[in-house]
Amino acid sequence: MFDDFYGLTGRPFQLTPDPTFYFESLTHRKALSYLSYGLAQGEGFVVITGEVGAGKSTLVAHLMATIDPARLTAAQIVTSKLDGEELVHVVAQAFGLIVEGHDKASALGAIEAFLHDEARAGRRCLLVVDESQNLAIDALEELRMLSNFQLGAHPLLQTLLLGQPEFRDTIQEHPQLEQLRQRVIAAHHLDAMELGEVQPYIEHRLKCVGWNGNPKFDQRVFTELFEASGGVPRRINQICNRLMMLGAVDQRNRIDGAMLSGVLEELELDGTLQLNRPAAKAESVAAPVAAASAPAPVDAVALAQLQSMLAERDAQIAELQQAVIELANEQETVPADPAHGAGLAAIEAKLSGFEAKMLEQERTIRHTLTMLIEWIEADDANRAAA
Repeated sequence: MFDDFYGLTGRPFQLTPDPTFYFESLTHRKALSYLSYGLAQGEGFVVITGEVGAGKSTLVAHLMATIDPARLTAAQIVTSKLDGEELVHVVAQAFGLIVEGHDKASALGAIEAFLHDEARAGRRCLLVVDESQNLAIDALEELRMLSNFQLGAHPLLQTLLLGQPEFRDTIQEHPQLEQLRQRVIAAHHLDAMELGEVQPYIEHRLKCVGWNGNPKFDQRVFTELFEASGGVPRRINQICNRLMMLGAVDQRNRIDGAMLSGVLEELELDGTLQLNRPAAKAESVAAPVAAASAPAPVDAVALAQLQSMLAERDAQIAELQQAVIELANEQETVPADPAHGAGLAAIEAKLSGFEAKMLEQERTIRHTLTMLIEWIEADDANRAAA
């Protein structure tokens, strides 16, 4: 719907993984480096974890699109609650194998024969297991056993495990997975994007479908969108989808903060998206401190206020920069028009207002930082006395 209104060639914020829209944030660049290193080793396990919607599947889709099928045969499975025997049959199916018997031994024999044939043809084999947190411990052990297949001294199968954060805990802590842990040659946890990456991410996806600046986004929208989404790509996509649908319905060529606020309220009411809450996050960070020190609630409030003020200041700085650009453009284009002089005066007044607000905010931020420093020093003194 909105793609037609804005003259786009496709849907920029679809939720299904598509390597066309791959955006290399800092955390994705690191993950890709670990993947490249792991694939170069040609053995063992590579583990990539991240929150739901962090971009694990898109990262792998990008990786798969770069693989040369003449040198590497890759199969991908998305797991549900599978035990060891079920997993072996699913792996065989993923590599396109028809297993004559329905027992595990027949499936293992077919997989081993296939891996040997691929190796003799000069191809390595890669198994990508998505949603690995769903696997039972005995299924993970079966994956480890599959990694034992060799041709001479050369391993025949390498495995990439993708999972949510709890899978990282399972790998690191479960006592029955010690042998698997020893075969993990690379691991990375995908973090959320930083504030400064949200605007490039959104514009990248829009440009992939022919965006030429319509609609335009107010700078404040990117900051508020980051706060609401926590920097998680899929959440950003969900919010932007709604924003652009609203823009198309209302025939708007500019996405502003009021539109974003309305969309966020709708998403919360219909329960389709759990929004990030910065204040709650600050309180959770301060919670361990509360057990040891009474002033912790003050610290949580101060942190939340500081985060909010810094985000608002960033948005104001962006608006101030835009106003300066507009002022410079106006001075270059119509320097002699008397009516134009009134417009310049209005812009200059607006700049003065921004400067006054920023000065006031700087004073407030300094005051909040002073409170935090005093609290930390008092806490350190209490601990020293104890």
